Amino acid sequence: MVCGLNSCRMKHLIPFFPKPPFVPVIRLQGAIGAGARGLSDQALAPLIERAFGRGKPAAVALVINSPGGSAVQSSLIASRIRRLADEKKIPVHAFVEDVAASGGYWLACAADDIHVDLSSVVGSIGVIYSSFGFQELMQKQGVERRVHTAGTSKSFGDPFKPETEQDVARIRALLSPLHDNFIAHVKARRGVRLSDGADLFNADIWVGQASVNLGLTDGIGHVVPRLKEVYGDKVRLVPLGQRRSIAQRLGLNIGAGLSDTVMASVEERALWARYGL
Repeated sequence: MVCGLNSCRMKHLIPFFPKPPFVPVIRLQGAIGAGARGLSDQALAPLIERAFGRGKPAAVALVINSPGGSAVQSSLIASRIRRLADEKKIPVHAFVEDVAASGGYWLACAADDIHVDLSSVVGSIGVIYSSFGFQELMQKQGVERRVHTAGTSKSFGDPFKPETEQDVARIRALLSPLHDNFIAHVKARRGVRLSDGADLFNADIWVGQASVNLGLTDGIGHVVPRLKEVYGDKVRLVPLGQRRSIAQRLGLNIGAGLSDTVMASVEERALWARYGL
């Protein structure tokens, strides 16, 4: 018996007919930071809340392509995902495209499992501090800088002053707890899946199958075929992405000076360049 057009439409309105499962797919693309250009908890919060809060999704998928960035924003975003997943008992699957490194891998670990492409770059479980030093250039140009502070650490990291042993010690003291937090997050999320025989926390990176072998990820797979394999061929994928203003699409940062916008672009390009992208 073949149903007519109207009766087929009615099936979607009758609760007795099961609806196919659906999975919201959140794209996490770009560097992680509090600025207008980066992935941040504030910008992603409505997206993540909508993914977990609308209807009864079979799961939530994260498609990640990020070279990392802010440790705090990485933690906030990952914590929001885990809180909602645990509250609503919804599984989370992560799929890595080009790279999930540093903060990008932090986000991937918010998922219950991680799948990668054979050429995906994964890892960089470490923390970095970088700056410039211009003191010799200033001396050559005959420029004298005068700085007065209240507090011995107020001029710490000044790029126009020579770096001291005390400065290096302070930087290392700042980086160590951040690195420890990152390691604790990875161990808590990956647990016994991590390989015991390798140093996974020295900021090294691995490609595709190597990351699977070490337990950093769970398998080779892409978002559509993998989700169909788990939830059936009729699963409906609902893509969710950040809405960007016209200014952002054009690469403009309203409210920031031209130099700020250029520096933000340079810093983001430097993050991607570490992985040949």
